[in-house]
Amino acid sequence: MFKIIIKEKYEDLGVEANLLIRDLLQKKEDAVIGLATGSSPLGLYKAMIDDCQNKLTSYQKVVTFNLDEYIGLPIEHPESYRSFMERNLFCGLDLDPDNIHLPFAKDAEDEEACLTYEELIRRYNIDLQVLGIGTNGHIGFNEPKTSFDSPTHIMELTKRTRLDNQRFFDSLDDVPTHAITMGIATIMKAKKHVLLANGVNKAQAIYDMINGPISDEVPASILQKHPDVVVILDKEAAGKL
Repeated sequence: MFKIIIKEKYEDLGVEANLLIRDLLQKKEDAVIGLATGSSPLGLYKAMIDDCQNKLTSYQKVVTFNLDEYIGLPIEHPESYRSFMERNLFCGLDLDPDNIHLPFAKDAEDEEACLTYEELIRRYNIDLQVLGIGTNGHIGFNEPKTSFDSPTHIMELTKRTRLDNQRFFDSLDDVPTHAITMGIATIMKAKKHVLLANGVNKAQAIYDMINGPISDEVPASILQKHPDVVVILDKEAAGKL
């Protein structure tokens, strides 16, 4: 079930999403939160840091799990998702480093890494999962045609996804071809989802997610079957609704 919130501008998305996280932590100080990378959640992460540093929230007992990570980049690479999270969120929160979890696979054949991360997630129950959406409707790095029953797995990235992410690298050749990602089945087990999207380039994916048929051609469409999904959009991303 979708609750759709449309805001005037990008900055408002993060403020709105942070209210949901603040409410969760007031009820459950040891909440388990799933995190995403990309440009969409950056405003949220800024609001989370502001709250924490102003003593409105504490993350000392919070456990985090990230959705995905590139394969082939060392964790210290500036475009690894570990570096992204350190730079844009972890550096400003009072998180216990032992409670921070990100997947990591040494290569595209590292199935053991998938099994290990999946088992670790299963020991917890993600209370709130932050999501973005790709222009092709992917969530995490679950590209079109990914099975809805998939656990954590290794994904070959489509050219469209790599082109979308090329802006962070010197050239398309530098964009990794594979990633390790929570599977769709893993994502769906979270109790609540907060999906953020902005910009006209996300409008078709948002329309297909909400109004289109449930199809593995649009992985995010499976969220129609989840009981609690808050979708926070700017007017451009909501333009086709």
